[in-house]
Amino acid sequence: MNTFARQSCCLALSSALLICCGLVQAQTYQWKDASGKTIISDTPPPSNVQKKRSVGVQQPKLTTGTPASETDENNTEKEGSSAAQPSTPATMAEKDLEFRKRQQEAKEKADKEAKEAAATRARRDNCDRARANYRMLQSDIPVIVGDKDMSQKQRQQEMERTRRIMQESCK
Repeated sequence: MNTFARQSCCLALSSALLICCGLVQAQTYQWKDASGKTIISDTPPPSNVQKKRSVGVQQPKLTTGTPASETDENNTEKEGSSAAQPSTPATMAEKDLEFRKRQQEAKEKADKEAKEAAATRARRDNCDRARANYRMLQSDIPVIVGDKDMSQKQRQQEMERTRRIMQESCK
């Protein structure tokens, strides 16, 4: 094997090792135990721990499910706690989730507005057609239905039907 091949092989192995090292990074947890000591471990904390967080790997915030009154009491003991921080998304996953939610809401709003605009156009078109038909029925222009002229009674019935359409569409 020549030196160029050895160097290429060595470089490829080094790159693979670096990539694997990045993927092997373990999840680290941090919490305070009952005596107030801060514990950092690679095993998740017990379920009764109130304030816990992941260190090293970004994950969504964990909710503890404690009532607001209990958290207020805990916060008065420790000024500057994390509850005093603004409720902005802390992780990329939360930010991405909120972004997708905003996108979905915007899409739904645009779809709703498009449907309303289409319905408004349809009503306006129906109104315009009904007005034109009504003007034509009021005039003395003969209207042919099938192969016969429309009778006066049929004309009156059609005018009444057209009036109802105008009342519904021309609001």
